Amino acid sequence: MQHSAVPELAHTTTRPIHWVATATAVSGVIALSSVLQPGAATAAQPHAETKAAPAATAPPDPAKADFPLDCGPTKLLIVKKATGDLDGDGRPETIAVVHCDAGMGTPPDGLYVLTQAAGTTRPRVVATLVNPKDRITVTDFAVRDAVVTATLLGYSTPDVPSCCPDVRTNAEWQWKNGAFLRTTPNGSRDV
Repeated sequence: MQHSAVPELAHTTTRPIHWVATATAVSGVIALSSVLQPGAATAAQPHAETKAAPAATAPPDPAKADFPLDCGPTKLLIVKKATGDLDGDGRPETIAVVHCDAGMGTPPDGLYVLTQAAGTTRPRVVATLVNPKDRITVTDFAVRDAVVTATLLGYSTPDVPSCCPDVRTNAEWQWKNGAFLRTTPNGSRDV
């Protein structure tokens, strides 16, 4: 072994303190990276004049929307909501399950898609996926990968009591060619 002409450097021999310092530095980088996440997606339909994307927008608030549902003297309830960019324009939509507050029974649900234009304060309903007039209850509702999924409980005839839906259908809606296309996923069955 040949000895070096320069004095021994501290970093040429590893000691436990070096491993502790390295582990601490790596832990700090991991912790910092979990805190510093990128913001919400800001991609949007470019304006004709410019290609710059607008700032990120919050999803529409269903509490501020006017739903096409007449509840008379009872109030409208927002049962569930989910958000996602359904049409790929970079702006989030909100999908809401709503029904009238009923003292008894199972009120039918409406499933609505809300959007909100930049600079406006009120969201608007742009699509009705389930109409309350169809006497359907929406369960297992979710939005994943720009697809709305739900389990729909309904009735085989008008004579079936509202308490006891006898038809169960799984449904999916996806934005295609300017409209929401409803499909029945594989493995879906009626009860």
